[in-house]
Amino acid sequence: MAKIIEHGTWPLTAADEGLHEPGPEVLWNESYYFDFAAPDGSVAGYVRLGLYPNWDRAWYWACVTGKDRPLVLIADNDAPLPKPGTTDVRAGTYQATQTIDAPFGAARIGLDGEAVILPDPTAAYGDTTAAETTRLTFDLRWDTVSGVYPYKDIPRYEIPCTVSGTVTVGDETIAVDAPGERDHSWGERDWWKTSWLWSSGRLGDGTFFHCMQANIGFAIPWPSFAVPPGGEIEHRDGFSAETRFAADDLPASSHLRVPGVPMTATPVAFAPVAVVSPVGETAHFPRALCRFDTEDGRTGHGWTEWHQPPGWRDHGWSYLAEGDAQ
Repeated sequence: MAKIIEHGTWPLTAADEGLHEPGPEVLWNESYYFDFAAPDGSVAGYVRLGLYPNWDRAWYWACVTGKDRPLVLIADNDAPLPKPGTTDVRAGTYQATQTIDAPFGAARIGLDGEAVILPDPTAAYGDTTAAETTRLTFDLRWDTVSGVYPYKDIPRYEIPCTVSGTVTVGDETIAVDAPGERDHSWGERDWWKTSWLWSSGRLGDGTFFHCMQANIGFAIPWPSFAVPPGGEIEHRDGFSAETRFAADDLPASSHLRVPGVPMTATPVAFAPVAVVSPVGETAHFPRALCRFDTEDGRTGHGWTEWHQPPGWRDHGWSYLAEGDAQ
């Protein structure tokens, strides 16, 4: 089985690749996420399945975008829950499947459905029923690279991957041979309370990296890992970030202080969604394919997200802790 980073806080087991018993909270959520980004940024995509058994719904998001590509998006925040014990979603305009062949091993994503075409990606925040549509299909496989990275204090883990297969957008078939990542988390998750930054990608020399920072009002060492070229996955202690936002609230760039690999993330193509709480609050979730430029001259591509719940501008997005490792 793949190497698992040990923090000494909670034990990740093979059974955790499967579904978990829900807690009592309305916002108890189980989430599976998969992404890929071509090394040159020409095409990228992601899938996210969020299960809300106590809210009686699922969230299913899937997209393709890239340099000089419009956003092609399925964003269903009122999807039917899968049948008990499964993670397959069958809705009126799409069908989606998810299979994990072996714990922490290969995972397969299938999708066949109708997606909207959004030349202006921020249109995803509003009503898209009048948008042009096209057929979107995924037949993709995520294979683990090196190992698994659980977060230290919450039930969540990340897996760097290589991704292969095909994507179709209308009449175009795209062969995918790209780096990517997948993750899995479960527990209560209030999307309308806390803002955060999450990022992962691969550099041109083969280095994989991942980092995350929640904006909780003060700086602490946040989770990050790296996989050196041909090496093993390793924890990097002490991540922090600083983000600049444009006038339209979309992020312009982020300085990611990944220990040992400080870099700048610059959005190339956005793929956002909006989410509405059970009491009617709206949060925006700008997610983007990014180009990464390290301070030592390396480049790469991957995904970054900057979650924006109500009041997000006052949460603080520049917690660069003094003495962070460079």
